[in-house]
Amino acid sequence: MAIITLTTDFGEKDYFAGAVKGAIYTELEQQVRIVDISHSVSPFHISEAAYIIRNAYNSFPKGSIHIIGIDSEFTPENKHLAVLLDEHYFICANNGILSLLASEIKPAKIVEINIHDKLQSNFPVLDVFVKVASHLARGGTLEVIGKSINEIKYLKEFEPIINTDKNQIVGHVIYIDNYGNVITNISRKLFDQVGKGRKFKLSARMVGFENIHESYSGWINFEQEREKRGVEDGKKLALFNSAGYIELAIYKSNPSTVGSASTLFGLELRDTVTINFQ
Repeated sequence: MAIITLTTDFGEKDYFAGAVKGAIYTELEQQVRIVDISHSVSPFHISEAAYIIRNAYNSFPKGSIHIIGIDSEFTPENKHLAVLLDEHYFICANNGILSLLASEIKPAKIVEINIHDKLQSNFPVLDVFVKVASHLARGGTLEVIGKSINEIKYLKEFEPIINTDKNQIVGHVIYIDNYGNVITNISRKLFDQVGKGRKFKLSARMVGFENIHESYSGWINFEQEREKRGVEDGKKLALFNSAGYIELAIYKSNPSTVGSASTLFGLELRDTVTINFQ
């Protein structure tokens, strides 16, 4: 049975996500399983969507088909792609999101979808992307629905910057999760490559860190009696998260009551995060 996932900025209020699912079932009847990865991506936010799908897709079986409905309106500058990457299929707009997904793994095949003349649509995720996903789910090939290309839109501005002295990394906030934790685009791999074990200070607006932990509770000394440890909830920390990126958090925060890293640190998407090594 084919698996088709959906990652969009449609939200939960409107009919869009439901209509896409209905169209897939109409095409494939009972021969498909549809999985919602997220419909709560911030509108048109490419790097946020890339972070979500990049860290979700490899939990699915090889051959899964991933529809990404972010900034997908078809224009001369925003063509549509179908891609075979890491033995998974991705269907998305050529708006730079693929370059963020494929930063470390080269796509095996890329085609520019060319079936638009056969469809009347102002909702390409519903019509074009569903047709392509259904074709692939039936075992069809990429070459049937598009022409092979080698170049894709590349978003270099989302990469961290390393200075010439190799003692500073300047990154950005790329995602804020449900707990209000702030995820940067600085990976553990990059941190280790540049830092080489040196002491450092991480700065983001008015907050600073000199340690990065392995988990949310990594800073707690569990050998010490609980009564002597003092209040633990609400402590600020930096950690390498499960996706391998530096994350800034408040221990056991609740954004709706006591606040979160995003609100208490005053950090929003695309804000700067700097690491200076000594």
